[in-house]
Amino acid sequence: MGDEKNEEKREFTQEHSKDDFALDDHYKQQLYEKLGHADVLTENASIPDVEFLFEKTDQLQLSKAIEILKRCIEDHNDDPNFPLEDLELIQKIVGGFNDDLEMSYNDWVFNVKMYAALNEYHSPYPEVRAISSPTDDPNIPCETIRAYMLGIFWCIVGTGVNELFSRRQPSIYISASVCQMLMYPSGLALEYILPDWGFTVFGTRHSLNPGPWNYKEQMFATVMFDIAIGGMYVGYNFYVEKLKVFYGNSWITVGYQILISLSTQLFGFGFAGILRKIVVYPIRAVWPTILPTLALNRALLKRDKKESIHGWKITRYNFFFIVFACSFLWMWVPDYLFQALSYFNWMTWIKPDNFNLAVVTGSVSGLGLNPITSFDWNIVGYWLPLAFPFYTYMNMMIGMFIGFFVIIGLYYSNYKWTAYLPINDNNIYTNTGQIYEVQEVLTNGKLDEKKYKQYGPPYLSAANLVVYGANSALYTFMIPYVFFTEWKGIWNSFKSLKDSITDFRSSNYTRFKDPHSRMMARYKEVPDWCFLVIMLIALVFAIVCVKVYPANTPVWGIFLVLAINAVFVIPLCIIYAITGYYFTLEVFVELIIGYAVPGNGDALMFLKALGFNITGQASQYVYDLKMAHYAKVPPRAVFRGQFFGTIFQIIASLLVINWEIYNLKGICTDEQSNNFSCPSEVSYYSSSVFWGVIGPKRVFNKLYPILPYCFLIGFLLAILCLLIRRYFYKQTRWFQPAVVIGGLFNYAPYNLSYFIPGLYVCFAFNHYIKRRYSAWWEKYNYVLSSALDAGVAFGGIIIFFAVQYHDKSITWWGNTVSYSGTDGGLGQTSLLDPTSAKDGYFGIRSKDF
Repeated sequence: MGDEKNEEKREFTQEHSKDDFALDDHYKQQLYEKLGHADVLTENASIPDVEFLFEKTDQLQLSKAIEILKRCIEDHNDDPNFPLEDLELIQKIVGGFNDDLEMSYNDWVFNVKMYAALNEYHSPYPEVRAISSPTDDPNIPCETIRAYMLGIFWCIVGTGVNELFSRRQPSIYISASVCQMLMYPSGLALEYILPDWGFTVFGTRHSLNPGPWNYKEQMFATVMFDIAIGGMYVGYNFYVEKLKVFYGNSWITVGYQILISLSTQLFGFGFAGILRKIVVYPIRAVWPTILPTLALNRALLKRDKKESIHGWKITRYNFFFIVFACSFLWMWVPDYLFQALSYFNWMTWIKPDNFNLAVVTGSVSGLGLNPITSFDWNIVGYWLPLAFPFYTYMNMMIGMFIGFFVIIGLYYSNYKWTAYLPINDNNIYTNTGQIYEVQEVLTNGKLDEKKYKQYGPPYLSAANLVVYGANSALYTFMIPYVFFTEWKGIWNSFKSLKDSITDFRSSNYTRFKDPHSRMMARYKEVPDWCFLVIMLIALVFAIVCVKVYPANTPVWGIFLVLAINAVFVIPLCIIYAITGYYFTLEVFVELIIGYAVPGNGDALMFLKALGFNITGQASQYVYDLKMAHYAKVPPRAVFRGQFFGTIFQIIASLLVINWEIYNLKGICTDEQSNNFSCPSEVSYYSSSVFWGVIGPKRVFNKLYPILPYCFLIGFLLAILCLLIRRYFYKQTRWFQPAVVIGGLFNYAPYNLSYFIPGLYVCFAFNHYIKRRYSAWWEKYNYVLSSALDAGVAFGGIIIFFAVQYHDKSITWWGNTVSYSGTDGGLGQTSLLDPTSAKDGYFGIRSKDF
């Protein structure tokens, strides 16, 4: 009987393997459900993208579909962004129709062909499918005059506002999504106002008004200002070098600022030309953090069809503006009317003078261990909880909790004199507990040994010590771990890079077979020599800086940081592209430069700005290149837009920076009335003194000998994590140890209170709702993120200029309670009193300085 049954099954399979039946409306409805459009209300409300995919599904041959899915399994078997339930189902159905499958033969055929069509004609990732289209029309106007007008305008506005508020804690940031929201009505206004006047160049007509404001124009202008509004890292140099509370150097002129700004920004531009083949074209490079911007673009310009998703019929366009209005209005409550809702350190209110309570739970100066820390989206959304995958956010929080216990252990054991200082501070201190003033040990910008012997070395808080240790461990962890776990993608990317060099006439896109690369292959690419020319120009500007100005920096140092970036830029950007988490070369460059040019804070700051910003700016360029890749914006248009965006960014940033330096009283101090305390600039100053002036040799040998062992710890952790991944991969599929280590970076001066509420939001939306109500999540999640951020940004700007810049504060309990106790800096600030230490000072003895 068993043999007869098997024979019948073989005959049935052979008979139906001809795949000669057409998919009916029942299967079309299943595809609509899979893509998050389960409840289309009327027949004429069909969605063109879904109809296109259904047609491809119906036309796909079964044998070809199976081959596509086999390649899919091979390519995505170890991909953390590929949905696990999809992977497991594909692995089952690709083996053929059998009794283990809980579906009919026709359903099996449909599933095989559907998943193959999604991979072959769209994207394997639901997040990408939610914000991109499987089709493209290359005839849609893109690089238009009005798109340049709006791109430049919002580039200047966005850069200026972000530069202004980046010195604030917490900062206020206008994202690309916010600029898009304002640019859309601006585009509609130009569509209505501008006449159809134009001119023809090389057979192509360029008009002031080529028709309706469209998706690609919006996206081109977005890419143009997005490259700029992130700010200039080199701006930290100007504050730290010029302000008297730091170095007080008067030779930092506008000419020097322009040259070093051009150099640092353009170097990153050049590196992006290489990186695009490694972290833009490969399909595994998802770049999760760009998805909200693209989602908003679709919401604004591709109006929704009438449909009901879990009872929600509102369009994304209307949803955005409702949430934006609510966010804007609510921003006035925690930021102005009832500020305790922002820093909701309610546990310290129980006993405001309890030092230990403030250390553990305080939001202002403590470690922030508090289950409910804020009702302010500026803090709740600090780490983009609606954009990051939940597994990335969870990994980061694991690292933060590990850091919490390490910091507590160091502090209460008084390890390396940390108990004499505030626990969670990014300042550096003297051996009497005062803020370290570097001018006391400098002569002509370099360390004066005689002065140093009198003044002594700087000391770190417990949290700052952990941040430096984690930075040291990350680099030796990252290189072996990333290269072993992502060797397939890295190897393919390097092969593609090699092929593009040996066969430079062929298109880069032809080496990538995914649907988005196939669509982009229609457009002309940017030649590699363009990026090389830009890098040479940047190199000339950098050399002029150190030769013409007293920057105390050798020319060979420029080539040293270029070599460092050439080694690290690839693994850093791969992690960023896959997880959405970005690591910097900041501490690593500091260590190398500290050894290479000892006793020289000026050289460290110049080379650090160059070394950090090459990778940082390169990652921003490729970030925008990937956004344009999803939106099908031509590469040459992106190149020109990014270049002009960079130039206008530099102009706007330098104007704001110099205005702030000369006009904001008390800037970069704790006494600044509007919270412009410059947390990043203070860290920049501290590290320049620590690693540049004092130098890693003294730090490692005398002050903190534990730090060199962190490099070894990082390497050993990489081996351990690789073994865990090798033998327990399924159980640890979502484990991202590099992100865990990165979680330790989030202290000094920030703390858990900036991240705990975001964990709740990320779990609710990017885990629970994404799994249970995927259609709602795909339609509304990223729009929600953009709307909340937009409300905070515009609320913060109006509040600052209306009631803070010209002080109109409201003094009552709800605005003072968060700062009225120990957590607010009143009373006891350290566990041990520095004056009670032996000989009146703590730390190493004066004979060992």
